[in-house]
Amino acid sequence: MLKKSSLVLWGAALFIAWHGLLLLFLWSRPPSSSSSFGGEEGSRLTAQVIRLAQDAETELERQKDLLRQIHRYSQLWGRRKPAPKSSPGPPKNLSPPPPPVITEGEDAAEPVLPVLVLACDRSTVRRCLDKLLRYRPSARRFPLIVSQDCGHAETARVIASYGDAVSHIRQPDLSDIPVPPEHRKFQGYYKIARHYRWALGQVFRTFRYRAAIVVEDDLEIAPDFFEYFQAAFPLLRADPSLWCVSAWNDNGKEQMVDVSQAELLYRTDFFPGLGWLLLAELWDELEPKWPRAFWDDWMRQPEQRRGRSCVRPEVSRTMTFGRKGVSHGQFFDQYLKFIKLNDRFVPFTRLDLSYLKKEEYERVFLPKVYAAPEVKVEELQGNRRRELGAHRP
Repeated sequence: MLKKSSLVLWGAALFIAWHGLLLLFLWSRPPSSSSSFGGEEGSRLTAQVIRLAQDAETELERQKDLLRQIHRYSQLWGRRKPAPKSSPGPPKNLSPPPPPVITEGEDAAEPVLPVLVLACDRSTVRRCLDKLLRYRPSARRFPLIVSQDCGHAETARVIASYGDAVSHIRQPDLSDIPVPPEHRKFQGYYKIARHYRWALGQVFRTFRYRAAIVVEDDLEIAPDFFEYFQAAFPLLRADPSLWCVSAWNDNGKEQMVDVSQAELLYRTDFFPGLGWLLLAELWDELEPKWPRAFWDDWMRQPEQRRGRSCVRPEVSRTMTFGRKGVSHGQFFDQYLKFIKLNDRFVPFTRLDLSYLKKEEYERVFLPKVYAAPEVKVEELQGNRRRELGAHRP
């Protein structure tokens, strides 16, 4: 404080001394009128006085500027606080910054829908992430959150290689879960349910999103995956008889779908999963009773569905490439690898999807169902759907 005061006083003294000397110089000189000096000598002295006055004015401005700077810096010094002493210690592992939070003023035409990728020990998660980043139209509207269970080092390195393009969070509890003796071989299904509960809690409780698209690390997406969910989101919010939007058709084998109607969507009473959109309000309902295992089968129970439907496409917008898993490839080899993935872009956001509202859908769809000819289940087992045309079992 003493040093600052001395500097201010020095500047003020310099200012006063300069002006005193200038006044003394001007007063000590004889009058410089043209009558006291003749011709050229008078003009020369007059020019000198003018130059001196100009120099004095310039120096005056410089000194004033110097005083202003001294004053400004003295104020800044007065506001500065000493930096706290940091205690030595090992650096902390910082979690990735949370994605942006949706606010109430979010534009309904461009909703922010985070994509939650559930990962474990598949380093092939790269295939999933590459397609998500390739087809994602906007990083702001579709932030990617990868939630990793299992603690698998190679998978963690793959996820980390994407840098700021994804947010990498880790399920902290990797312990085994006590299970009934007859369920020991199902330990993996218990861990999956635990991971889902934790990851969805992060999305809706920590990051406070109002909706989320959930995929797993062995899913590949179609080119219009994001377009589909963006278009269906307003419908899900507006129609209380819907509780999810899914990218998956459980009957989506190539020989059983009409690829020429890739824009066609349905309501279904079956929970498809495998790339699905839910609202935060649904998680408020499900979280308190979330099951310890077999979460997807639990979702299909009437107690959870409560008469509500999901939207699903004629042609799937996801396909699975993950033969390795808790089911040991049983369902993959028999069924999952034959699902047809849509390969052309449908501009869903420019289509009228109001036909999917409950009253309108039932008014148009139910007559079509009951007008279709009945067929026996045996006739369907040969996957001759194209030859049979529209039908009902």
